Amino acid sequence: MKIGIGNDHVAYTLKLEIVEYLQKLGHEVVDFGHHNEARTDYPVYGKAVAQAVVSGKVDCGILICGTGVGISLAANKVKGIRAVVCSEPYTAMLSKQHNDTNILAFGARVVGSELAKMIIDSWLGARYEADRHARRVEMIRAIEERQQ
Repeated sequence: MKIGIGNDHVAYTLKLEIVEYLQKLGHEVVDFGHHNEARTDYPVYGKAVAQAVVSGKVDCGILICGTGVGISLAANKVKGIRAVVCSEPYTAMLSKQHNDTNILAFGARVVGSELAKMIIDSWLGARYEADRHARRVEMIRAIEERQQ
């Protein structure tokens, strides 16, 4: 799988560990930055990964900032993105199964590297179950369409 990753300065160190982990799992990782600990603005990276997801340049995305909230808010402004912030594996799994999320976000100040890996494993291992959930995901898409 080709996974886009983006982060701000707070999440730089965790991002490096996550990239290495994903590569060990056999995934191709496209790093949209940030590439050091110098202060930066998370919306830049949320938008970059989101645009890569909707354009098909990557299959899905992972975003990391201090809490995961700000960077996911930026990503969710891109049409077609369903980014979710998760601090534990169960929500990550259900977000994919029920909501067909295409970007996972978490906070470097909230979860440690081992918990982040567990969250990623749950999210990547889950599959969208459509069925009764498809109607709701379509309702989300319809809301987005009316906003354009």
